Amino acid sequence: MNWTIALVVTVLCIGGALFSLTAAIGLNRLPDFYTRMHAASKAGTVGSGLLLLAVGLYSQELAVFGCAFVGFLFVVLTAPISAHLLAKSAHLAGYKLSFHAVKDDLEADRKSN
Repeated sequence: MNWTIALVVTVLCIGGALFSLTAAIGLNRLPDFYTRMHAASKAGTVGSGLLLLAVGLYSQELAVFGCAFVGFLFVVLTAPISAHLLAKSAHLAGYKLSFHAVKDDLEADRKSN
């Protein structure tokens, strides 16, 4: 493995680990369901995507990189959509926002319809 690929893989691994750590800290520290889910979906998506790309590059095989890239695309395309649907379902089920929340746009939309 040449130094360029090793350096890129290292940066991707460190970046992915930091984003995953941020997601884990967000799950433990944030006050309500919606902010926890936001931290897990956004930071977790970026973290897992970077780690998948690092694995694909590290293998130096086109088939493995292709599978890792397809996995990366799948995670990036599906995680934000599923987080949005989960948040909307939780809101309809009655989960309250944190007292830090300033405005509830979904509630205003539901009352106007």
